[in-house]
Amino acid sequence: MASNTTPAGCGPEVDSLYYNLCDLGAAWGVVLEALAAAGVVVSFVLLLSLLASVPFARDKNRRSSVALHAGFLVCTVGLFGLTFAFIVGKDFSTCASRRFLFGVLFAGCFACLLMQSVRLNVLARRDDGPRAWVLCLAAAALWLVEVVINTEWLIITVVRLPRGPPPPPPNATAETARAAATPCNIANEDFVMALIYVMALILAVVAASLAVMAGKHSHWKKDGGFILLTAAVSVGIWVAWIVMYVYGNERRGGPTWDDPTLAIALVANAWAFLLVYTIPDICGMTGGGADESPQSFGDDLYPNRGVGYETILKEQSGQNMFVENKAFSMEEPKQASMPVSPYSGYSGQLRGSVYQPTELALISKAVGNRPLEVSYDMTIPRASTHSAAGSGSGTPPAHGEAGSAAHAHANGNSGNGVQMTSQW
Repeated sequence: MASNTTPAGCGPEVDSLYYNLCDLGAAWGVVLEALAAAGVVVSFVLLLSLLASVPFARDKNRRSSVALHAGFLVCTVGLFGLTFAFIVGKDFSTCASRRFLFGVLFAGCFACLLMQSVRLNVLARRDDGPRAWVLCLAAAALWLVEVVINTEWLIITVVRLPRGPPPPPPNATAETARAAATPCNIANEDFVMALIYVMALILAVVAASLAVMAGKHSHWKKDGGFILLTAAVSVGIWVAWIVMYVYGNERRGGPTWDDPTLAIALVANAWAFLLVYTIPDICGMTGGGADESPQSFGDDLYPNRGVGYETILKEQSGQNMFVENKAFSMEEPKQASMPVSPYSGYSGQLRGSVYQPTELALISKAVGNRPLEVSYDMTIPRASTHSAAGSGSGTPPAHGEAGSAAHAHANGNSGNGVQMTSQW
């Protein structure tokens, strides 16, 4: 008998509770099973990518959202896992998990989105977001409200006021008898009414994400746009499955459409979370902040990229430039034919003015060579430029010559004075 009632695609050892997972005649179960399994894998990969991108995030405001996004991904994985509870048949454990986890997991997702919207509102107005632990505590508080609501609802409807199982019909199968003896026998309207708090969170996310668009810092509006689009898609999915679950199934398909309706809503909304919000947010995690420009970042990586001849002129002296730039020194005249002043460093440029060293410079040079007895009646010689024009010597006279010339000038015996020329 068991082999005759086993659907196509399922083995004879498979329990009737799991027929929807392998029944080729019920294609919705197989398709949703594949989508849910793929969603679990993709969510796990995105979670690893999010954690791996934290060291490469240069903006501290983006790093502060990692904890919220990780919690959002965990709840999304839970939604994909809960889909299997709606694909399989009804018993006490599957019905309890359906009624409790449906609202709890959605509340976790929308609580994280709401706190992300609050963070973006602050960033769009001050360009400096709140602390990460404050946002996480607020999201956890919003999530715990739904946990308390669903816990009380489950206790009241299952423990305190259990419904006695109706007498099974004479030709009832084991699956029908098992479903009648479980707490799954609640009205569809009651299931929807228990999710009013989650609907309020969805509307709050829509309002908060719209407020982000009014901020003055426009580079955060893109993130707010992704949240707004995610909330709008979620609103459409929730309106569709509620209308179908409350009105459409009773008039068109009957109770057999209830489980496919809720399972499709779970998978569709979870994939919308991944495609519309999670993937764009992770891709923008490593983007630079508003205070960082691409040019400054490139200068830090390649500090020697902009070095050219103009930079050398600014940073190096004329002497170092002449020594290092051999291409320019090849065309210069030979240094042997150029008079050089001993009192100034060569700058690599030709100068034609005559320089007369002061008496203080002569005394300093003489003191460096040997002790000098300075006479207080010595006067400073005058420089003459007409006699230096024909002079080719750039070497200053010795101390003895300078001293005798100065002494002769003091006595009035010298008419010309001392001419010392130097190439300026």
